[in-house]
Amino acid sequence: MFMRTVLLSLCLILAPVVSVFAQENTTPAASKPAAAGHADTTDVESDEAQTAALAKAAQNPVANLISFPLQNNTAFGVGDYNRTQNVLNIQPVIPLHLTKDWNLITRTILPVVWQPNDQPTQGWFGFGDLNPSFFLSPAKTGKLIWGVGPAVVIPTATADQLGQGKLSLGPGVVALSTPGHWVVGVLVNNVWSVAGSGGRPAVNQMLLQYFVNYNMKKGWYLSTSPIVTSDWKAESGNQWTVPVGGGVGRIMKLGFQPVNILGQFYGNAVHQQGAASWSMRLQVQLLFPKFTKDQEKMILEKKLKELDEQPQQAPKK
Repeated sequence: MFMRTVLLSLCLILAPVVSVFAQENTTPAASKPAAAGHADTTDVESDEAQTAALAKAAQNPVANLISFPLQNNTAFGVGDYNRTQNVLNIQPVIPLHLTKDWNLITRTILPVVWQPNDQPTQGWFGFGDLNPSFFLSPAKTGKLIWGVGPAVVIPTATADQLGQGKLSLGPGVVALSTPGHWVVGVLVNNVWSVAGSGGRPAVNQMLLQYFVNYNMKKGWYLSTSPIVTSDWKAESGNQWTVPVGGGVGRIMKLGFQPVNILGQFYGNAVHQQGAASWSMRLQVQLLFPKFTKDQEKMILEKKLKELDEQPQQAPKK
């Protein structure tokens, strides 16, 4: 049963990836490459502009950009023994080009969960419920960028304690703006259970994530993106989790691979009984932009220049 669940989850995640490589992908407009003979400062300015554009795309939930975030969330002070819960979210983002005017952005989250129980040392480890979301978004954006579509929760958890045991559906919407150095927006969805184990409680839950990012030089940025949740089925006074906090991130390269690295800390101003009082979020997001012909030419010329400038080693005798 465990292996069947694992294979099903991986297939649901990788299916959009297989199809997307047949699609074209574009990135936000970056500055044009420097003409031959320009000073190195022009190349630096061009790199800075490309990094700034990539930063805004990475912070946009409905950007036309393939990415693969690995987000680790650690919650501290859980339960009577102040245990630690850990959730690693594997969450590929795949844009599909439906027409020249519309994109479908697929965002799939597969949690890998360590959930402590009410004992000092024991707990459960495995997959949680799979959470795919789909956003229909205009290909040509203005000052307001938006997307709308369904959110789904599929009961793939490998233990009852790691999931809800219900198939849940509901609407989701995201809206944001990117003025100047800022990326400011909100993502919200609400899901209701429609099928699943009759022995498990019904689901009616809301998720709201607002995000504010301020981008600086050399790919650095400040960020707050707390996830506010409400369990409408819980007792009054025990429904909300409201984190407050933020952190710092950077767009950079590991070799030739662009990545978005982020670290954040949050304190829960309001939380459900027995839930964490504070948490830490660490993320590495692999970015896969498609370069224009001019950008590819610029990168190739830059690499050739670097090779020419390297000192030649004397032949061994």
